[in-house]
Amino acid sequence: MHFSSRFLSCLLLSWLALASLSLRAEPLAGAAQALHLLDYLGADYPATVAAGQVQHDGEYRQQLEALATLQGLIVALPAHAERAALEQGVVSLQAAVKQRQEGAGVARQARQLAAQLAAAYEVSQAPLITPDPSRGAPLYAQHCAVCHGDSGAGDGPAAIGMQPAPGDLRDSARLDQLSLYDLFNTLGLGIDGSDMPAFADQLDERQRWDLAAYIASFSAGPAAAQGPRFDLAELARQTPAELAASQAPEAVAAFRAQRAQPPQVQRGPQQLLDYTASTLDKSLAAYRTGDGEQAYDLSVAAYLEGFELVESSLDNLDASLRQDSEKALMVYRQAVQDGLPVAQAAQLLEVAKGKLRAAAGLLGGNGLSQSLSFVSSLLILLREGLEAILVLAAILAFLRNTGQQTAARSVHLGWGLALFAGFATWALAAFFIEVGGAQRELMEGCTALFASVMVLWLGVWMHDRRHAAAWQDYIKSSLVGGGGRFGFAALAFFAVYRELFEVILFYETLWLQAGPAGHGAVLAGAGVALVLLIGLAWVILRGSARLPLALFFSINAALLCGLSVVFAGHGVKALQEAGVFGTHPLAFFDFDWLGIHADAYSLSAQAVALLAVILLYGRSKLAERKRAAAA
Repeated sequence: MHFSSRFLSCLLLSWLALASLSLRAEPLAGAAQALHLLDYLGADYPATVAAGQVQHDGEYRQQLEALATLQGLIVALPAHAERAALEQGVVSLQAAVKQRQEGAGVARQARQLAAQLAAAYEVSQAPLITPDPSRGAPLYAQHCAVCHGDSGAGDGPAAIGMQPAPGDLRDSARLDQLSLYDLFNTLGLGIDGSDMPAFADQLDERQRWDLAAYIASFSAGPAAAQGPRFDLAELARQTPAELAASQAPEAVAAFRAQRAQPPQVQRGPQQLLDYTASTLDKSLAAYRTGDGEQAYDLSVAAYLEGFELVESSLDNLDASLRQDSEKALMVYRQAVQDGLPVAQAAQLLEVAKGKLRAAAGLLGGNGLSQSLSFVSSLLILLREGLEAILVLAAILAFLRNTGQQTAARSVHLGWGLALFAGFATWALAAFFIEVGGAQRELMEGCTALFASVMVLWLGVWMHDRRHAAAWQDYIKSSLVGGGGRFGFAALAFFAVYRELFEVILFYETLWLQAGPAGHGAVLAGAGVALVLLIGLAWVILRGSARLPLALFFSINAALLCGLSVVFAGHGVKALQEAGVFGTHPLAFFDFDWLGIHADAYSLSAQAVALLAVILLYGRSKLAERKRAAAA
């Protein structure tokens, strides 16, 4: 990313190219391009002309040419009552530039025209979710530091010999001319003719806002304790330079600090569902232009970064609405992937947005009640932890009943490492690298499928040895050796890790949704769920000690093989949510606790797992009969 003071000299070719594509561009995209040009014209012109004298001839000529491109963009916009006034505004702006009028006045005129354009064509210039610079920091390190340097000074290792050189993001005079929306817009559009790429296909809307806030922090000082407070719309749309015309320096300093660290407001269900609906609208807009890949990516982001984060709370109020909403979102996504006609995709999108509106009405506007916070917290941990507890309890009961308690250390080591790895993954995602919803679901899906294979292996292994006379010798010689212990440790690790990262994410979101008044209810729900899970493990361990060994082996084997089928369904669904697989809904019932989803791919995976169980058990039966016949 390179914000150079010689910006327009690099940008001219991109505007000409965009003008040539205006007939096939989405109208809102054309408006965003025009806003982008107006904002940066207002930022760059004051340094080009001073006291009626041109300071940089080349840049001045390119600004005039860029204004001609702007005129073409405005003319290409859909008919609107304000369009004639916008066209006249461009003519006036051109005249002011040709007359080499004073820079501050031209900049003010450009920004006023931009505000008029945004209002006329309803271009949102404020984020739906409050930007979080802590999320932007790892994005900056990943995408920007190589050119701009760790401190934003434009001294990254890739900046050597770069023309134009990367801008100094610490230059407050330069950054004061740009709004937070200007930074966001540039991140999405890039600068053609320079090394500044467009990140719209790599970073979703929320990530670009987070990154814009982090970039703004380079030119901001510490927040003033007694300074005025600005709302999110003001922080996104205004520039410090505009504010300086009417406010004291202390207020401008407070504005810089607050736009770099916007006050975090409660991220309620309404915000998250609004984000989903807004991103879906952008998906359909991209689909209309023929960009099916971008439309699909946006449809995935709409689900993972919005709706999925309220699924758990919605499930506790109306599981049927949650399932219907999820299916509607997936049906629209599949329509985009299959290349269905735009009109049909638009109809499917309206159905999905109707479900979102119903969900928003049920969840309420900006927070959760204490009772819903408690129930949501209870069911998150209970639902996500149940399968892991069943696996761990079954393994530990098996080791105890066969007199191999020392091997239990490997199991404890496995789930202990899973706890560490889960929290470490969350810390990395929060503070160091960006792990988005797609990566999260990809990790969950892969670990679930791996766990499915592992528990199937263990279940069949137990079934094979339930009648073996030499089972204890086998355990002593093989199972309790390095390979056997490693297998149990690996199974314990994946059984816990596959759930933990998502549990942490759900609780993080629930904590914000509940607000300070509901934090006690969230903690209470988690505490009750933890007690119930420990109690379940105790019942399994206690009850298994009283069972005959052959019956215990059979029950344990059946439980683990059943969990293999459940994990297979969960794994495929997670990969579908990540956008790896498509969807193919079927007329079937859903039962999330058993991994059953009314989808051909998910059910096929479970059918394969079930078939593997049947085949392996059949092989075991044949082997038993052969041994009995030989005896």
